[in-house]
Amino acid sequence: MALKDILAETPARRSGIAAAVASLKDSFGDRVATGEDVRRAHAHTMTYIPNQAPDAVVFARSEDEVQRVVAICAENEAPIIPFGVGSSLEGHVNAPEGGISLDLSQMDKVLAVNAEDLDCIVEPGVTREALNAHLRDTGLFFPIDPGANASLGGMAATRASGTNAVRYGTMRDNVISLTAVMADGRIIRTARRARKTSAGYDLTRLLVGSEGTLGIITRLNLKLYGIPEAILSGVCPFPTVRDAVNTVIQTVQTGIPVARIELLDAQSMVAANAYAKLDMKPQPSLFVEFHGSPASVAEQAETFGMLAADNGGGALEASARPEERSRLWKARHDMYWASVALRPGCRAIATDVCVPVSRLADCIGETQEDLDANSLIGPIIGHVGDGNFHVTLLLDMEDRREIDAAEGFMARLARRAVDMDGTCTGEHGVGQGKRGYLEAELGASVDVMRAIKAALDPKRIMNPGKIFMP
Repeated sequence: MALKDILAETPARRSGIAAAVASLKDSFGDRVATGEDVRRAHAHTMTYIPNQAPDAVVFARSEDEVQRVVAICAENEAPIIPFGVGSSLEGHVNAPEGGISLDLSQMDKVLAVNAEDLDCIVEPGVTREALNAHLRDTGLFFPIDPGANASLGGMAATRASGTNAVRYGTMRDNVISLTAVMADGRIIRTARRARKTSAGYDLTRLLVGSEGTLGIITRLNLKLYGIPEAILSGVCPFPTVRDAVNTVIQTVQTGIPVARIELLDAQSMVAANAYAKLDMKPQPSLFVEFHGSPASVAEQAETFGMLAADNGGGALEASARPEERSRLWKARHDMYWASVALRPGCRAIATDVCVPVSRLADCIGETQEDLDANSLIGPIIGHVGDGNFHVTLLLDMEDRREIDAAEGFMARLARRAVDMDGTCTGEHGVGQGKRGYLEAELGASVDVMRAIKAALDPKRIMNPGKIFMP
């Protein structure tokens, strides 16, 4: 029997969860949901990782209410699983030991925009699209774009990044400070609004990427950026993936301040054409975007075009028209669903790794050979400007051979990335899906993580079963 099953069946744990649900109903009334459909919707639904529903869902509306939920769960030693919009891919929102899903989506206020300081303060349920809509008239925007319209609290908790990370960084780089409710009920603020500090431990970076295992984020202070004067987006086809990746390497090494540079392999281009009703060449391609003045984006595009030509690339088909740019990037962001449509009836396993850019061509090349050798269908896309790429495996869940082949492939992919001094996950996070690869990548550092977890959450109520087992 797996450890998660033993823990889930512990009578004291089950009794504590029942007591917590009863107490929460007394405090929150009809904002505590126990119906099966609601509970299952608050567990993992995006890939083949099984859905492990919580015992109840609580809809919080304020930081004080989050603190009350934590106090009740701590008293009864009931697990708490924070929930934003549920777009994570590695089982982060599952409840393997049962417990309470704490839905933060109604904490959706933009509390302040400090235009002079280029920052804002938001509640965790604000989504990235809602924030940018709020900012539209200020001339500012928030650049982190993982594709899904994720909540900003969830994006911080999983250290999300996305298509703009090559220029603007990840959530790690764009959270100035945050407020969180810790496992003992204390509310902490990790830093002030100053852009730099040497005051003590960097608790902001500790909680960004902690996946709800140390505390529950209730407020974020985020960096903002000026909307570029000019934006130019385009597509450039290549004979092979290696040719495209070599162009990426040279683009980065040349210092072109490209805002986005995304790889789609030939299979992904076929999927994008079919799903988004596009008419692009079914060859490995780079989707690129340049930000700046009209003169600077033209110069960047021209230099990129010369590098692409040197590597056998075709002409860069680019446009500054907002509707054309939006159509292009929507096709890129819809690639998960486009890939699934390649094989109707399949289930998708989306996995990602990240390596130093100089090793990217080798890693993708070996990955494609691995897919072919095992007769697996797996379109490859990637935020290749920072060495990150994704494989979406499309599986017949009734075929045990395919499932076994996929599990072996994912283990080899993670090991391949680590052997190249990379990581088993560039942006998906660990959750449940990547737990088995962490020790090989980080060694004794995982024991330090366990010690931090034990010190801050001795009752193991904060999203247990994620990142590592006890």
